[in-house]
Amino acid sequence: MSTAAAYAVSSPEGPFEKVAVERRELGPHDVLIDVKYAGICHSDIHTARDEWGGTRYPCVPGHEIAGIVAAVGSEVVRHRVGDRVGVGCMVDSCGKCAPCLAGEEQYCVPGATMTYNSPVPETAQAGGYTLGGYSTQVVVTEGFVVSIPEGIGLDVAAPLLCAGVTLFSPLRHWNAGPGKKVAIIGMGGLGHIGVKIAAAMGAEVTVLSQSLSKQEDGKKFGAAHYYATGDRQTFKDLRGRFDLILNTVSADLPIDSYLKLLALDGTLVILGLPEKPLEAKPFTLAGYRRSLAGSMIGGVAQTQAMLDFCAEHGIGAEIEVISADRIDEAYDRVIASDVRYRFVIDAATM
Repeated sequence: MSTAAAYAVSSPEGPFEKVAVERRELGPHDVLIDVKYAGICHSDIHTARDEWGGTRYPCVPGHEIAGIVAAVGSEVVRHRVGDRVGVGCMVDSCGKCAPCLAGEEQYCVPGATMTYNSPVPETAQAGGYTLGGYSTQVVVTEGFVVSIPEGIGLDVAAPLLCAGVTLFSPLRHWNAGPGKKVAIIGMGGLGHIGVKIAAAMGAEVTVLSQSLSKQEDGKKFGAAHYYATGDRQTFKDLRGRFDLILNTVSADLPIDSYLKLLALDGTLVILGLPEKPLEAKPFTLAGYRRSLAGSMIGGVAQTQAMLDFCAEHGIGAEIEVISADRIDEAYDRVIASDVRYRFVIDAATM
């Protein structure tokens, strides 16, 4: 057993407080990571505040982890002490079902073990669940540890471990590239990375945002076009335009209106998770053979491919680095959309 400093919340309304957590002893296939940076994802907020239900307390969030290998188990072959590494949303899976064998561990049939708040009965942690990356150290089996190339700073790489692969995965799956017209709904923590990646893939990128307040940034990140969805004329001007639309926001949008922006055989992919069911008219889908789909993060191999791609193209998240004692403030600012574009915790301040 080892002890690490961490920041935990003990109730939906409670503030984050510094605590000591126990990390399991290094097994033969385990990697001990000194956390350097941990990104703040909106999912962290939903979980910490029990907005999705089922949160186990005390809760240590954090699934955008970038750090340095401190020690390895006796049979570890992929990583060495001193390596720059990352951990995303998962720390284990069954490894036997069809999705796992296909490298799509995020769709593990029995259910992947998530980086935090996921039941793991055999752990020594109180209550038997995982504790995440808002911590100075984590222990993760080597198969769920990825390498962060030298071309990316650890601070700007951290959000890529969730936000980056969440966008990279559908862009790859639906073949974004030269000749394809891609729209990104929302220019927040997810959307701004999607713009960068889609543009680097060679697609013609359009941002669909509530207003034009971030238009300059969008163009800087690689968007060819930028439209305000608060202007109803936008939905008339862009009807039948796009091959692929990625919805990165969690707001309850009039999804049928966005479906009408798809060209023949176009697909709208849901990435953000709104509270209410989506309403799509069958005729809207049938009329142009349109598809409404969803996508969730990416497997370990695809996460590595995303990091390699981002390093090759000089892509990192736009971040504001904060100290650990400002997590509550950062959460409130995320809710208020007062960040451009991701908060990252400096683990040295823990």
